[in-house]
Amino acid sequence: MASSVETPDFAKNIKFLGHTLQGDRADGMQLMVHKGYAYVSHMFSNGFSVIDVRDPRNPIPGKYYPAAPGTWNIHMQVGDDMLLVISAANLFAAIPNEADYYGQSFGEIFMKRPKDYEAGMRVYDLKDPANPREIGFMDVDGVGLHRIWYTGGRWAYASALLTGFTDYMFITIDMADPAKPKIAGKWWIPGQNIAAGEKPSWDPLKWRYGHHHSVIAGDTAFGAWRDGSLVILDIKDRANPELLVHKQWAPPFEGGTHSPLPIPNRNLLLVGDEGTMDDCQDGIKRIWVFDIRDVKNPISISTFPIPDEVDYPKKGGHFGLHNFHENRPGSFVSDEIFFATYQNAGVRVFDLKNEFAPQEVGAWVPPTPTKMWDKRPNRPQVVQSADCFVDANGVIFMTDYNTGLYILQYEG
Repeated sequence: MASSVETPDFAKNIKFLGHTLQGDRADGMQLMVHKGYAYVSHMFSNGFSVIDVRDPRNPIPGKYYPAAPGTWNIHMQVGDDMLLVISAANLFAAIPNEADYYGQSFGEIFMKRPKDYEAGMRVYDLKDPANPREIGFMDVDGVGLHRIWYTGGRWAYASALLTGFTDYMFITIDMADPAKPKIAGKWWIPGQNIAAGEKPSWDPLKWRYGHHHSVIAGDTAFGAWRDGSLVILDIKDRANPELLVHKQWAPPFEGGTHSPLPIPNRNLLLVGDEGTMDDCQDGIKRIWVFDIRDVKNPISISTFPIPDEVDYPKKGGHFGLHNFHENRPGSFVSDEIFFATYQNAGVRVFDLKNEFAPQEVGAWVPPTPTKMWDKRPNRPQVVQSADCFVDANGVIFMTDYNTGLYILQYEG
């Protein structure tokens, strides 16, 4: 008889392998898997944990690295045997009302608070993958970093909310000396730099023109900018990123642009909008497919199907894309099969052989959590699947705010 944790609410072409509550810190956010170890950031417990996943059926929690007071470390990247971990103000603790967090630019408002947190990026050596060893720190002035992109080499890329700006901007980070990383370049949507006297052309109390995350392909940064939609930058000169195109679809659509994923050898780009309000009060969000043969003129050609085997908009919590598996070097890499977490709808697998007619080919929805690790008031007791990493054998590592780390096998 399978235990409740092994029995999904819904499954298609995916089977259960293993599960862990991560040392009683089951609030998983972003994760990286490297040399048989998973590094899992925590949404509410703060800090990050190391988990031995060499046997996917028996994951073993290891060391826990606490965050500094008032700080979260919710995003991370691995490259060149190093782990890069962001530090920023714990914004869900400071702004527990989601409408205030997602619905407005809060940089100017937040900067008036006392700085009782750490802001920047920590660098850990992973030569002993079970025991990350801190070797560097980049301090920044402001709220801190959010998402980051790094696969090795000299350059890392991140979103950063610095003093004097309305919201997050794009930055390049020079990793030539990992002990002393430093910001090398910056780019922002004109109007964000209020310290320089810029005036936003949008209403900052209703729209967040802020950089959430970029994925890099060659000398091009493909960036999701929340209510600012899509920004594509030429980064040949890492110190001076240049705008190629700013593609806006909010309004008329509802914003929340969260995750990009370029498919360079097919001249395609996936861009996902995040569902950020309970019960889809901000509308049904979509994953867009763009033709980028002319990178300065991306054309939307289709959208991914919306999971509908149950009424997810009425299930409670958030529904819609959160993160893609990002085709990182050494992991599962495909230009046809894509994995994405879908919050209260678990993890989804999509087939893009025909870019004009994407199909869903796999799914796994965790059972209702028995305990809540999300300590914010009035949160519904439902799964909120956050991130997924897929190894070269099709083993899926999926985090969830309230149910810990699931390890699954794609069978498609």
